Amino acid sequence: MRLQPTVAAVTARITQRSRPTRQAYLQQVDAAAQRDPGAQRLGCANVAHAFAAMPDGDKSRATALDKIKVVAPRAPNIGIVNAYNDLLSAHAPLQHYPDLIKDEARKLGATAQVAGGVPAMCDGVTQGTPGMELSLFSRDVIAMATAVSLSHDVFDAALMLGVCDKIVPGLLIGALQFGHLPTVFVPAGPMTSGLSNSEKSKVREQAALGLVGRPELLETESKAYHGEGTCTFYGTANSNQMLLEAMGLHVPGTAFINPGEGVRQELTREAARTVLALVKGQNFTPIGHVVDERCIVNAMVALLATGGSTNHLIHWVAVARAAGIVIDWDDFSALSDVVPLLSRVYPNGSADVNQFQAAGGPGYVIRELLDAGLMHADVLTVRAGGLHEFTRIPSAPNGQLVWTDTGVSQDDTVVRPASSPFSVSGGLKLLQGNLGRSVIKISAVPEALHTIEAPARVFDSQDALQHAFKAGELERLCMSHPSGGVVCVVRWQGPQANGMPELHKLTPPLAVLQGKGFKVALVTDGRMSGASGHVPAAIHVSPEAAAGGPLAKVLDGDLIRLDGLTGTLQVLVSEAEWAARPLAQMPAELCAANGVGMGRELFANLRRNALKAEEGACTWL
Repeated sequence: MRLQPTVAAVTARITQRSRPTRQAYLQQVDAAAQRDPGAQRLGCANVAHAFAAMPDGDKSRATALDKIKVVAPRAPNIGIVNAYNDLLSAHAPLQHYPDLIKDEARKLGATAQVAGGVPAMCDGVTQGTPGMELSLFSRDVIAMATAVSLSHDVFDAALMLGVCDKIVPGLLIGALQFGHLPTVFVPAGPMTSGLSNSEKSKVREQAALGLVGRPELLETESKAYHGEGTCTFYGTANSNQMLLEAMGLHVPGTAFINPGEGVRQELTREAARTVLALVKGQNFTPIGHVVDERCIVNAMVALLATGGSTNHLIHWVAVARAAGIVIDWDDFSALSDVVPLLSRVYPNGSADVNQFQAAGGPGYVIRELLDAGLMHADVLTVRAGGLHEFTRIPSAPNGQLVWTDTGVSQDDTVVRPASSPFSVSGGLKLLQGNLGRSVIKISAVPEALHTIEAPARVFDSQDALQHAFKAGELERLCMSHPSGGVVCVVRWQGPQANGMPELHKLTPPLAVLQGKGFKVALVTDGRMSGASGHVPAAIHVSPEAAAGGPLAKVLDGDLIRLDGLTGTLQVLVSEAEWAARPLAQMPAELCAANGVGMGRELFANLRRNALKAEEGACTWL
């Protein structure tokens, strides 16, 4: 299938824009790949330290020296970077994965070591708390921890064990610094379906109204989040897995197999087999060459076609930069105009990711996009068969892995063919105007609410908005204005201000107002992520208020127009007045409180050095 012209054009301009940085990156990757293996390159004391704890059989293979000092053929050594902890449901299954990988490596005459661990935090736990202000920058901490893990430099390949929001982007950014290593990502899969996401949201709204108390709300939440695996809505964690499939960095079809399924263990073993097939001397395919401009575009297309997390308009910009590739929101916007929406998974629909998988899952979506010429088929992946291998579904009927074609959609309310999509354009939309540049998850918003024009109510924190809601102020504002609505502006929430936390706690109160028939919207330089609800939300406003962005000029009562159809975000005051209006300064009490307590002091340098959201909020450039 001929590549769709806009996809081709976007890829070409990314390639042209990135040429100097990409060439420099590949020179570094190729130079590292040409060195002798670490066990041969390092001094004897270095090697002895690296393999001192290995069982004797593994040690002799890894060092190419047996017990009687006869040089033997050296075996490849896999470095495992693990995000395991037993606090988080998505990462708890990873506890025993290294044992499976080591066992499989031995069967193939190779060795494996846990090179290091990386922190994994959950936004669901820290939502609305000071800890949430560490969330975004934990991505860069994870990238650095990955680099530290691999810096021992005795590995021929790597396996990345991680799943959730900042963990996968952080692992990927870190792995790309060791782009000379063949690398495969190893997920754990989603938890089984519990209470539906829509029912959970309904009870949250009732709690916001005071109609149910803490015991009822806790019972509801516990029924929704009830076991091992990722949360079942299509948020950032599950978007991660979809994008890794589209990039060809998984064992095909691994993303949404539940942790308890028998095939999961075989898929983990297959990850070891897959990465060993890529080492030098066989079918050498390092991750630095897999993740090229076409691969990044494929990830962007997959995100748009599934209505994935808005966080990836930040994270995948950073991932691309780690590979010497420069993308921006204009690229996402151009692709969104031509990429159809092929799936509806909560919050874009009522289905959860288990229903998405049962209906055809990533394999179905990738096949449809390839057949429609919307993805690059001529890319490297971790499998010799290329991206078409990722259009199939794995199973292990007799303990042996087999892959079968996805066939037709098993539920066209969840996934549809490219010839009959839910929408002819993608799930994300770029907004721009005199308030800056922003994005909206338009696929989650009812069509009647794609355009909102109402007076602003400005808040300096999410707590202030919550207080105004509980006091009835927002409802009174909606009732008193002819528009019947309000645009809540929550500023000082960007990377430099306080680490750009997600503002999920604002969804229930705004949804309550919307449910009463009022027209409400949120405009913020903070994040709402993959769980953005049905309320129109212009998020990631860039530049942020703390960096002199225009949100710092907005006053209560200013008429704001958010138009998801034309892609505009505008305050409706005269150009002369807007130009003359001074920038507000962050309130002194916020300045004093920001970055204090809960470990936030340690992140001060990251806040100071963070780039704009549209530049990936990178802290290392």
